[in-house]
Amino acid sequence: ADADRRTGLDRRQAAILMDGMARPVTAAYLYPWDVAGDPDAAQRLAALGLAEVTLAAVYHATRAVTPRHPRHRIVTAERTAAYVPLNDSRWRGAPIALSKADDSFIEAAETLRARGLDVHAWVVFNHVDRPGDDHRFGVVNAYGDRYPWALCPSYDEVVSYATTVVDEITELDGLAGIELEACGWYGVDHMCAHDKATLPDSAHGRHLLSLCFCSACVASFTAAGLDADRLRRDVRAALDGPLHGTETDDTSGVNVLGEQAPTVAGVRRALAERFRDTVIERIRARRPEWRVALHASPNPATTTAFTGLDMDARDRAGHRTSPDTLVVNCWTDHDSVAASLSAGIPVHANVLAVAGLGGDPYTLIGRGQAALRAGATGVRLYHAGLASDRDRSAMSSFIAAL
Repeated sequence: ADADRRTGLDRRQAAILMDGMARPVTAAYLYPWDVAGDPDAAQRLAALGLAEVTLAAVYHATRAVTPRHPRHRIVTAERTAAYVPLNDSRWRGAPIALSKADDSFIEAAETLRARGLDVHAWVVFNHVDRPGDDHRFGVVNAYGDRYPWALCPSYDEVVSYATTVVDEITELDGLAGIELEACGWYGVDHMCAHDKATLPDSAHGRHLLSLCFCSACVASFTAAGLDADRLRRDVRAALDGPLHGTETDDTSGVNVLGEQAPTVAGVRRALAERFRDTVIERIRARRPEWRVALHASPNPATTTAFTGLDMDARDRAGHRTSPDTLVVNCWTDHDSVAASLSAGIPVHANVLAVAGLGGDPYTLIGRGQAALRAGATGVRLYHAGLASDRDRSAMSSFIAAL
């Protein structure tokens, strides 16, 4: 009752809203430093009523608040790193190397499992932060600018990097599954340190600025019968106006690629599916008992952590394997849930539950309920480690209402 007073939530009303639904899976995201070194963290998390947690095992650079940790309040991770033991022989001489931060994932996972929580490894693939490293495998835009934060999945070396990451994670015991983030195309939509940018307003404009013209992608375009030089010129012509501020960026640019558009989309879809299939097959071969979740967007052009999938075309494309669950972004609305159901895979809604990141604890139950009504079979709360007391009260009320 005290939690309800603080958050303005009425559990009885929420129970009425939820009436008739199957009990969904409730999970929350965590960083290993949220738990490691804090003897009370696991009990606080278990008290929320969660069914499982998604714990970062390989993660990009970040600066994160830890509101309750006894030793720190701000954690700064300066580069992409693993929080699990690594087999050095796997990475010796590798064109793309993964560095190790510490083994805090192991400590955190063991502590959480002791409290009865299932733990899933959270692994970020093609979003990387590697200061000072060779970035020759990054996405290259139509102007020739390389994105060092975005590995291009068309390179065999990037596929090899991803499968080696899988080999490391699948050696861990005691996990219930794995969640794949940025597992496909990644692009210009990236919040990095001290961004200074005036990007196109529309999603389509940002998609054009995320199209890759690295040597591997150019070869794929050429093999599909495209004139890569012409394509590059067309993309530049469409972007120059909005970037210069002389034209409005709107959806009229959708047809800028003309008859090339279906082939471009097909090439990129095939490359991304090859990458994802290889990663998931590797996981299945090594850990067939694990549940595999994939961050995804029903918009095939999306190049963010929730990588774009052509939901309707997956069967026609002859993909070799599928994840067990799609995790879709519901930070601002729940539209992506219904749009993703055509893939024939259970959909979980990733719901923003931290006021400091733009979430609203007073509307958490309503937003989660809307996603479930739209067809989601689970809710993942972002992010239990970053949550304030008010955020945690809302999480607890939401889970209790289920």
